[in-house]
Amino acid sequence: VQLQASGGGLVQSGGSLRLSCAAGRTASNNALGWFRQAPGKEREFVASISWRGGDTGYADSVKGRFTISRDNARNTVYLHMTSLRPEDTAVYYCAQSRHSAVTSRREYYRYWGQGTLVTVSS
Repeated sequence: VQLQASGGGLVQSGGSLRLSCAAGRTASNNALGWFRQAPGKEREFVASISWRGGDTGYADSVKGRFTISRDNARNTVYLHMTSLRPEDTAVYYCAQSRHSAVTSRREYYRYWGQGTLVTVSS
């Protein structure tokens, strides 16, 4: 299973970006998530969405600023990021869970994309 993330780039503080991840047909019954890893830090959970798209979960640090959504017809998950801050700078990874429900637990995700870099300048 290959996940292909895209949409990263350089943006000023306060700006917006939308990340996309092509998840493939096998993801249609699984929750999908976004994680991020800043230089020198552990990979951390950002957001997750259930396979039907009805349930979502967010890290406290992004709640109210980021929105995760999915289009199962296109097998794609999105992360719309607004009010970006320099501390949001990281490589963002999309991932496919083993399960259908929302989860923030990294060990529940079995397939990972290659990552896309988001840089927020102050």
